[in-house]
Amino acid sequence: MFHIFGFYKFKRLSGLKKLKKTFQEKLIKNHLRGTIIFSKEGINGTISGKKNNIEKVKKSLKNICKIKHFDSENNSTNNFQPFHRGKTKIKKEVVPIGVKVSPSQKFNNSIEPKKWNSLLKEKDIKIIDARKPFEYDVGTFQGAENPNINNFRDFPKYLKKFNKKNKIAMFCTGGIRCEKASVYLKNKGFKNIFQLKGGILNYLKKINEKQSLWRGECYVFDNRVSVTHKLKIGTYSMCSGCRKPMSIQEKKSKKYVEGVSCPKCHDYLTESQKKRFAMRQKQ
Repeated sequence: MFHIFGFYKFKRLSGLKKLKKTFQEKLIKNHLRGTIIFSKEGINGTISGKKNNIEKVKKSLKNICKIKHFDSENNSTNNFQPFHRGKTKIKKEVVPIGVKVSPSQKFNNSIEPKKWNSLLKEKDIKIIDARKPFEYDVGTFQGAENPNINNFRDFPKYLKKFNKKNKIAMFCTGGIRCEKASVYLKNKGFKNIFQLKGGILNYLKKINEKQSLWRGECYVFDNRVSVTHKLKIGTYSMCSGCRKPMSIQEKKSKKYVEGVSCPKCHDYLTESQKKRFAMRQKQ
Protein backbone atom coordinates (compact mmCIF):
# COMPACT_ATOMS: atom_id res chain seq x y z
CA MET A 1 0.00 0.00 0.00
CA PHE A 2 1.33 3.42 -0.99
CA HIS A 3 0.54 6.57 1.00
CA ILE A 4 0.10 9.85 -0.87
CA PHE A 5 0.73 13.19 0.83
CA GLY A 6 -0.24 16.48 -0.85
CA PHE A 7 0.63 19.80 0.80
CA TYR A 8 1.42 23.48 0.37
CA LYS A 9 2.61 26.37 2.48
CA PHE A 10 2.95 30.06 1.68
CA LYS A 11 6.09 31.21 3.50
CA ARG A 12 9.08 33.37 2.60
CA LEU A 13 11.95 31.04 1.70
CA SER A 14 15.60 31.59 0.82
CA GLY A 15 18.42 29.26 -0.17
CA LEU A 16 16.24 27.54 -2.76
CA LYS A 17 19.10 25.74 -4.51
CA LYS A 18 20.19 24.17 -1.22
CA LEU A 19 16.60 23.17 -0.41
CA LYS A 20 16.21 21.60 -3.85
CA LYS A 21 19.38 19.54 -3.47
CA THR A 22 18.68 18.54 0.15
CA PHE A 23 15.18 17.25 -0.54
CA GLN A 24 16.09 15.59 -3.82
CA GLU A 25 18.50 13.49 -1.79
CA LYS A 26 15.86 12.83 0.87
CA LEU A 27 13.34 11.63 -1.74
CA ILE A 28 15.90 9.18 -3.10
CA LYS A 29 17.03 8.02 0.34
CA ASN A 30 13.45 7.39 1.49
CA HIS A 31 12.33 5.78 -1.80
CA LEU A 32 9.68 8.45 -2.37
CA ARG A 33 8.29 9.63 -5.68
CA GLY A 34 6.34 12.72 -6.68
CA THR A 35 7.27 16.41 -6.89
CA ILE A 36 8.20 19.15 -4.43
CA ILE A 37 8.26 22.74 -5.74
CA PHE A 38 10.24 25.41 -3.89
CA SER A 39 9.67 29.11 -4.46
CA LYS A 40 10.51 32.34 -2.65
CA GLU A 41 6.82 32.46 -1.73
CA GLY A 42 6.52 28.90 -0.40
CA ILE A 43 6.28 25.16 -1.02
CA ASN A 44 3.87 22.98 -3.02
CA GLY A 45 4.11 19.23 -3.46
CA THR A 46 2.71 15.72 -3.62
CA ILE A 47 4.83 12.72 -2.68
CA SER A 48 4.12 9.00 -2.39
CA GLY A 49 5.68 5.98 -0.73
CA LYS A 50 5.75 4.23 2.64
CA LYS A 51 4.02 6.14 5.43
CA ASN A 52 7.02 6.26 7.78
CA ASN A 53 9.27 7.58 4.99
CA ILE A 54 6.77 10.31 4.14
CA GLU A 55 6.67 11.29 7.82
CA LYS A 56 10.47 11.62 7.84
CA VAL A 57 10.47 14.00 4.86
CA LYS A 58 7.47 15.88 6.23
CA LYS A 59 9.30 16.41 9.54
CA SER A 60 12.43 17.56 7.69
CA LEU A 61 10.43 20.07 5.64
CA LYS A 62 8.93 21.54 8.80
CA ASN A 63 12.28 21.69 10.62
CA ILE A 64 14.44 23.05 7.81
CA CYS A 65 11.83 25.50 6.47
CA LYS A 66 10.66 26.45 9.98
CA ILE A 67 7.03 25.50 9.39
CA LYS A 68 4.61 24.77 12.25
CA HIS A 69 1.68 23.74 10.07
CA PHE A 70 1.12 23.43 6.34
CA ASP A 71 -1.65 25.61 4.91
CA SER A 72 -3.23 22.45 3.52
CA GLU A 73 -2.64 18.70 3.72
CA ASN A 74 -4.25 15.84 1.82
CA ASN A 75 -3.60 12.22 2.72
CA SER A 76 -4.76 9.16 0.78
CA THR A 77 -3.66 5.63 -0.11
CA ASN A 78 -3.38 3.63 -3.29
CA ASN A 79 -2.44 0.05 -4.16
CA PHE A 80 0.16 1.12 -6.74
CA GLN A 81 2.81 3.87 -6.89
CA PRO A 82 1.11 6.78 -8.70
CA PHE A 83 4.33 8.59 -9.70
CA HIS A 84 7.14 7.60 -12.06
CA ARG A 85 9.96 9.30 -10.14
CA GLY A 86 10.81 11.72 -7.36
CA LYS A 87 11.94 15.25 -8.21
CA THR A 88 12.35 18.70 -6.71
CA LYS A 89 11.99 21.98 -8.62
CA ILE A 90 12.57 25.70 -8.18
CA LYS A 91 9.96 28.07 -9.62
CA LYS A 92 9.22 31.79 -9.45
CA GLU A 93 5.76 31.02 -8.09
CA VAL A 94 4.32 27.87 -6.54
CA VAL A 95 1.44 28.31 -8.99
CA PRO A 96 1.99 30.75 -11.89
CA ILE A 97 -0.58 33.54 -11.89
CA GLY A 98 1.68 36.59 -11.89
CA VAL A 99 0.75 37.45 -8.29
CA LYS A 100 3.15 36.67 -5.47
CA VAL A 101 1.67 35.75 -2.10
CA SER A 102 3.04 36.53 1.35
CA PRO A 103 1.56 35.13 4.58
CA SER A 104 0.43 38.63 5.61
CA GLN A 105 -1.77 38.89 2.49
CA LYS A 106 -3.77 35.77 3.26
CA PHE A 107 -7.19 36.10 4.83
CA ASN A 108 -9.51 33.69 6.60
CA ASN A 109 -11.87 32.70 3.81
CA SER A 110 -11.58 28.90 3.79
CA ILE A 111 -14.82 26.95 4.12
CA GLU A 112 -14.83 23.45 5.58
CA PRO A 113 -16.41 20.75 3.35
CA LYS A 114 -19.42 20.35 5.69
CA LYS A 115 -20.32 24.04 5.30
CA TRP A 116 -19.47 24.18 1.60
CA ASN A 117 -22.79 22.63 0.55
CA SER A 118 -24.75 25.36 2.34
CA LEU A 119 -22.65 28.07 0.71
CA LEU A 120 -23.24 26.68 -2.79
CA LYS A 121 -26.99 26.72 -2.22
CA GLU A 122 -27.06 30.41 -1.31
CA LYS A 123 -28.87 32.81 -3.62
CA ASP A 124 -26.72 34.77 -6.12
CA ILE A 125 -23.53 32.88 -5.26
CA LYS A 126 -20.98 32.74 -8.10
CA ILE A 127 -19.33 29.31 -8.13
CA ILE A 128 -15.98 29.19 -9.94
CA ASP A 129 -14.05 26.04 -10.84
CA ALA A 130 -10.49 27.44 -11.01
CA ARG A 131 -9.06 24.43 -12.86
CA LYS A 132 -8.37 23.79 -16.53
CA PRO A 133 -11.19 22.84 -18.95
CA PHE A 134 -10.19 19.16 -19.26
CA GLU A 135 -10.28 18.83 -15.45
CA TYR A 136 -13.70 20.48 -15.36
CA ASP A 137 -14.96 17.99 -17.99
CA VAL A 138 -14.06 15.03 -15.74
CA GLY A 139 -16.16 16.38 -12.87
CA THR A 140 -17.19 19.53 -11.02
CA PHE A 141 -19.64 20.94 -8.48
CA GLN A 142 -23.27 21.40 -9.39
CA GLY A 143 -23.76 24.94 -10.75
CA ALA A 144 -20.05 25.70 -11.19
CA GLU A 145 -18.65 27.85 -14.00
CA ASN A 146 -15.26 27.17 -15.58
CA PRO A 147 -13.04 30.04 -16.87
CA ASN A 148 -12.17 27.90 -19.92
CA ILE A 149 -8.50 28.90 -19.89
CA ASN A 150 -5.49 26.65 -20.38
CA ASN A 151 -2.97 28.88 -18.62
CA PHE A 152 -3.56 29.92 -15.02
CA ARG A 153 -1.80 33.22 -15.77
CA ASP A 154 -4.92 34.18 -17.76
CA PHE A 155 -7.14 33.69 -14.71
CA PRO A 156 -6.97 37.40 -13.66
CA LYS A 157 -8.40 38.41 -17.06
CA TYR A 158 -11.36 36.11 -16.50
CA LEU A 159 -11.95 37.52 -13.01
CA LYS A 160 -12.44 41.02 -14.45
CA LYS A 161 -16.00 40.06 -15.43
CA PHE A 162 -17.07 40.00 -11.77
CA ASN A 163 -18.28 42.88 -9.65
CA LYS A 164 -16.55 43.63 -6.33
CA LYS A 165 -19.91 43.13 -4.60
CA ASN A 166 -20.31 39.60 -5.99
CA LYS A 167 -20.21 36.70 -3.54
CA ILE A 168 -17.75 34.22 -5.01
CA ALA A 169 -17.06 30.59 -4.03
CA MET A 170 -13.92 29.13 -5.64
CA PHE A 171 -12.46 25.66 -5.64
CA CYS A 172 -9.63 23.66 -7.19
CA THR A 173 -8.00 20.26 -6.66
CA GLY A 174 -6.01 20.90 -3.48
CA GLY A 175 -6.71 24.57 -2.74
CA ILE A 176 -3.50 26.31 -3.81
CA ARG A 177 -4.77 27.80 -7.08
CA CYS A 178 -7.74 29.34 -5.23
CA GLU A 179 -5.42 30.63 -2.53
CA LYS A 180 -3.54 32.70 -5.10
CA ALA A 181 -6.69 33.80 -6.89
CA SER A 182 -8.19 34.90 -3.55
CA VAL A 183 -5.20 37.14 -2.82
CA TYR A 184 -5.51 38.66 -6.30
CA LEU A 185 -9.20 39.46 -5.73
CA LYS A 186 -8.53 40.77 -2.22
CA ASN A 187 -5.97 43.17 -3.65
CA LYS A 188 -8.60 44.32 -6.18
CA GLY A 189 -11.04 45.19 -3.39
CA PHE A 190 -13.27 42.08 -3.35
CA LYS A 191 -14.65 41.23 0.10
CA ASN A 192 -16.97 38.21 -0.30
CA ILE A 193 -14.47 35.62 -1.53
CA PHE A 194 -14.63 32.05 -0.23
CA GLN A 195 -12.63 28.95 -1.08
CA LEU A 196 -13.06 25.26 -0.34
CA LYS A 197 -10.59 24.30 2.37
CA GLY A 198 -8.24 21.58 1.18
CA GLY A 199 -9.87 21.65 -2.25
CA ILE A 200 -11.90 18.96 -3.98
CA LEU A 201 -9.75 16.17 -2.55
CA ASN A 202 -10.57 17.19 1.01
CA TYR A 203 -14.28 17.44 0.12
CA LEU A 204 -14.42 14.01 -1.54
CA LYS A 205 -12.60 12.46 1.41
CA LYS A 206 -14.91 13.92 4.07
CA ILE A 207 -18.34 14.20 2.46
CA ASN A 208 -20.57 11.16 2.02
CA GLU A 209 -21.59 10.54 -1.58
CA LYS A 210 -25.31 10.80 -0.72
CA GLN A 211 -24.84 14.34 0.66
CA SER A 212 -22.38 15.37 -2.04
CA LEU A 213 -22.92 18.15 -4.58
CA TRP A 214 -19.99 16.88 -6.63
CA ARG A 215 -20.79 15.46 -10.06
CA GLY A 216 -18.40 13.08 -11.82
CA GLU A 217 -14.83 12.33 -10.80
CA CYS A 218 -11.80 14.45 -9.91
CA TYR A 219 -8.77 14.52 -12.19
CA VAL A 220 -5.42 14.14 -10.41
CA PHE A 221 -1.98 14.75 -11.88
CA ASP A 222 -0.59 11.25 -11.43
CA ASN A 223 -1.09 7.69 -12.64
CA ARG A 224 -4.40 7.30 -10.82
CA VAL A 225 -5.82 9.76 -13.41
CA SER A 226 -9.04 10.32 -11.44
CA VAL A 227 -10.50 9.69 -7.99
CA THR A 228 -14.01 9.52 -6.57
CA HIS A 229 -15.49 9.84 -3.06
CA LYS A 230 -13.26 8.60 -0.23
CA LEU A 231 -10.47 9.15 -2.79
CA LYS A 232 -11.01 5.76 -4.39
CA ILE A 233 -9.45 5.37 -7.82
CA GLY A 234 -11.79 6.42 -10.63
CA THR A 235 -12.71 5.06 -14.04
CA TYR A 236 -10.68 7.38 -16.29
CA SER A 237 -7.49 6.41 -18.10
CA MET A 238 -4.87 8.52 -19.90
CA CYS A 239 -4.64 8.94 -23.66
CA SER A 240 -1.12 8.27 -24.91
CA GLY A 241 -1.59 10.71 -27.78
CA CYS A 242 -2.72 13.95 -26.09
CA ARG A 243 -2.13 13.04 -22.43
CA LYS A 244 -5.72 13.94 -21.54
CA PRO A 245 -8.11 11.81 -19.44
CA MET A 246 -10.43 9.42 -21.27
CA SER A 247 -13.78 8.17 -20.03
CA ILE A 248 -15.00 4.61 -20.49
CA GLN A 249 -17.45 5.90 -23.11
CA GLU A 250 -14.65 7.61 -25.09
CA LYS A 251 -12.73 4.33 -25.21
CA LYS A 252 -15.66 2.80 -27.08
CA SER A 253 -15.23 5.32 -29.93
CA LYS A 254 -13.75 4.30 -33.28
CA LYS A 255 -11.32 7.18 -32.83
CA TYR A 256 -9.82 5.51 -29.78
CA VAL A 257 -6.72 3.51 -30.66
CA GLU A 258 -4.86 2.05 -27.70
CA GLY A 259 -1.55 3.80 -27.18
CA VAL A 260 -2.21 6.14 -30.12
CA SER A 261 -5.28 8.38 -29.93
CA CYS A 262 -8.66 9.20 -28.40
CA PRO A 263 -11.70 11.16 -29.69
CA LYS A 264 -10.14 14.41 -28.43
CA CYS A 265 -6.93 14.13 -30.46
CA HIS A 266 -7.55 11.63 -33.27
CA ASP A 267 -8.38 14.27 -35.89
CA TYR A 268 -5.52 16.57 -34.87
CA LEU A 269 -2.63 14.10 -34.84
CA THR A 270 -0.57 13.85 -38.00
CA GLU A 271 -0.13 10.49 -39.73
CA SER A 272 3.52 10.62 -38.74
CA GLN A 273 2.59 11.00 -35.07
CA LYS A 274 0.07 8.16 -35.26
CA LYS A 275 2.66 5.85 -36.81
CA ARG A 276 5.22 6.80 -34.17
CA PHE A 277 2.76 6.24 -31.33
CA ALA A 278 1.65 2.91 -32.83
CA MET A 279 5.27 1.76 -33.00
CA ARG A 280 5.80 2.80 -29.40
CA GLN A 281 2.69 0.85 -28.34
CA LYS A 282 3.84 -2.23 -30.28
CA GLN A 283 7.21 -2.15 -28.53
